[in-house]
Amino acid sequence: MRTKLLSIVTLSIVSLAFTGCISTVDGRREPGMPMIKDRIVRLYERPVLQVWAATKDVLNATGTIVGEDVMQSTISAHVDAKTVRVKVEELDKKTTRLTVQCRTKMGGTDLDLAGEIDKQIAIRLATGTLSPVPAPGAK
Repeated sequence: MRTKLLSIVTLSIVSLAFTGCISTVDGRREPGMPMIKDRIVRLYERPVLQVWAATKDVLNATGTIVGEDVMQSTISAHVDAKTVRVKVEELDKKTTRLTVQCRTKMGGTDLDLAGEIDKQIAIRLATGTLSPVPAPGAK
């Protein structure tokens, strides 16, 4: 009886330790698993408007944009039933910081998707293509 009670108490404490609130890149708080890496930060030697345009193009091509806050420089989108938030910050005239955060509905993270979004933005910036690229063989 004691071992069952002890295991239930231990499980409760562990589950409470891994649940809580997380802060998003747009300054909000939502339920999720804290202490887990959920964002990728990159620096680009591009003006902020170019990075903003590439970000919007990538999120439009891969999912559905659900929110855009120009004052905080953030864009939110739903991609593959996950919420992707991107913050674009100007460090100086030529350098921009891009933060990509990806969360699942249950509060988990998806760094693979965040990395893919970041990679697509980098490709758009490198090639100068600021509109969705058609798939090979598509007309």
